[in-house]
Amino acid sequence: MLGIATVLALFIGVLLGMLGGGGSVLLVPVLLYVLKLAPKDALATSQLVMAATTLVAMLLHAQAGRVVLATGIVFGVSGMAGSYLGGRVAHYIPSQVLLAGFVALMVVSAVQMLRGRGRGSKAKSDAAVAGGNGTAARIPWQGAAIGFPTGLVAGMLGAGGGFLVVPALALFGGLTMERAVGTSLLVIAMQSFAGSLGYLGHATVNWQLVAILSAAMGASSLVGGLLSQRVPALMLRKLFAGLLLAVSALMLVRTFW
Repeated sequence: MLGIATVLALFIGVLLGMLGGGGSVLLVPVLLYVLKLAPKDALATSQLVMAATTLVAMLLHAQAGRVVLATGIVFGVSGMAGSYLGGRVAHYIPSQVLLAGFVALMVVSAVQMLRGRGRGSKAKSDAAVAGGNGTAARIPWQGAAIGFPTGLVAGMLGAGGGFLVVPALALFGGLTMERAVGTSLLVIAMQSFAGSLGYLGHATVNWQLVAILSAAMGASSLVGGLLSQRVPALMLRKLFAGLLLAVSALMLVRTFW
């Protein structure tokens, strides 16, 4: 089963590199139904794998100038606080409720993909990067206000939160979509690491498994980063949304029936 899970992790890594998110919402079902992990163990393991993988996926985006460190750190630090708290709070929530919340996140993510994402203006992006007036001046408090609840939900449900982070960076961070996708990988890595720490007190993690899946997803995410400029984004989002809806239906059936 580990071989099948590794192949699936390679596929998920490609999608992560192309979309800047969505890895955890597909990795958790693999951990649950292929590797047969307990729900909370799967959610903790997913976050550790995502923390390592997204850092690797970020490299190509950073090389291409699509990662805005200042904005990412502001959102990420706030998100880490929320994510750690979410991981701790998950100890008191029944596994079935957590999985139901995870399925809900998958559906919301799919809807976001189908609706598409608007592009921030170039001027707005440049203002944010240069640290000028307007949008840039609002980044610190807006980053904290948006980052904390996003991290709280992501940490509690074992998700990276990319489908929330990317539009938040575009709308409140003043980034173009290209930079929002690249910067989201930094934020997701920070949130996922903090969320996993919150889970470690009440979940069991197989570190060898984390290493194998992280290596597979990290390597394939680099391929996804290269492909991201060659595959039509709209087509990719629609296919991914359909996959999310199918997997969420499977999880719903497996969880409650």
